[in-house]
Amino acid sequence: MDDRTAALRRAHELAQGFLDGLNDRPVWPRAAYGDMLAALDTPLPENPTPAEDVVGELAEQVDDGLVAIPGGRFFGFVNGATHPAALAADWLTSTWDQNAGLASMSPAAAAAETVAGRWLLELLGLPAGSSVGFVTGGMMANFSCLASARHSVLAAAGWDVAEHGLAGAPPVRVVVGEHRHDTIDRAARLLGLGSRSLLTVPADGQGRIRPDALAETLDGGSGPTIVCLQAGEVHTGDFDPFTETIPIARRHDAWVHVDGAFGLWAAASPATRHLLAGVADADSWATDAHKTLNVPYDSGLAIVRDKADVQAVFGVRADYLIAAVEDPLERTPEFSRRARGFPILAVLRSLGRSGVEELVARLCARATQMAEGIAPILGAEVLNDVVFTQVLTAFGDDDTTRAVGQRLLADGTAVFTPSVWAGRAVQRCSVSSWATTREDVEKTLTAVRRAVSA
Repeated sequence: MDDRTAALRRAHELAQGFLDGLNDRPVWPRAAYGDMLAALDTPLPENPTPAEDVVGELAEQVDDGLVAIPGGRFFGFVNGATHPAALAADWLTSTWDQNAGLASMSPAAAAAETVAGRWLLELLGLPAGSSVGFVTGGMMANFSCLASARHSVLAAAGWDVAEHGLAGAPPVRVVVGEHRHDTIDRAARLLGLGSRSLLTVPADGQGRIRPDALAETLDGGSGPTIVCLQAGEVHTGDFDPFTETIPIARRHDAWVHVDGAFGLWAAASPATRHLLAGVADADSWATDAHKTLNVPYDSGLAIVRDKADVQAVFGVRADYLIAAVEDPLERTPEFSRRARGFPILAVLRSLGRSGVEELVARLCARATQMAEGIAPILGAEVLNDVVFTQVLTAFGDDDTTRAVGQRLLADGTAVFTPSVWAGRAVQRCSVSSWATTREDVEKTLTAVRRAVSA
């Protein structure tokens, strides 16, 4: 017990030191993977080492390889920081060490997920009573929802995929937008539907699926069909037109799934709620609380309107389980798992409805500030309509754009990440951290100007 107390005390000191130093440390890591491997790759120790010493040595060894994601100037990918209430609850989650698969194994963890799920449905404007599964992230949220979709559309065609598998089943059409996230494709492969089942629908200049093209694609075939729409394109941040596309899908008896990893949170703010008009008419929704809600990783949410579709896929009975009604393991692909509901419950309780609304509005305001600051820089272009939290930029030709991004990473003040959009090299800026201030954006703009002038 003394060893544990000493280790926890040391871990707290190191964690506090890391957080206190975020404003001054480079945002991008100072060491590469090879450097970290060299630092950590020692022979397996022959003898025990006090836990306190192990914690201290680990922190010292990896420090140069850490990214300052919890700070206010990490704009890469779509990564939120960690809200204080969520961080503290996550520490307790590890301390409590609960197995959240069964309600009997941890009534507290199961109840936390039930309440957090109800709050989330209310906050996001989704149908009350929908199934909310707590999974690892956006990838598994899409996978879980599409597993329910696969069951439902095949059952409607007279095929029980849980009993018979896919061999001999009617082919399933998976209709996707041109700019859907890669996790949709990966989920289709993992579910045995295969890449060839994907029918790609053209998108407009902001990455939104075109309703006319969707109608044409659906009219061109028949059979069990899943339509995947998107709330928040990862480059532009824009939203598919749900009021037009969902009725088109309904005319073909298609299951409608919405990938809203970060964009679904737009529903929490009156200023952005219009972007999601009609989205509640879908059948399933995937999102990730570690993005816009700023909860630690392992916070994906798989939401399905009809609980029976989820139960048909993930329901299980075993003699050794102390089963209850609607055990958490019957809503996700996992049995034993971390109690993911505690941090989400904590951040929702800490922020309240008005706090989440303010968080979303503030992220959007900082994205607008960033776009307005980049636009006047010589040679710079903002390529998207900044409707949410994404800012898509280019700085002349492809080589110059890549060089500006590399210089920005080397500078260390802030992080954008590279991509390709409409055949052009671009730099993506995602404003996702609760910690980002107006001053953080101004510091970032100064660093961008330095990178361009170099």
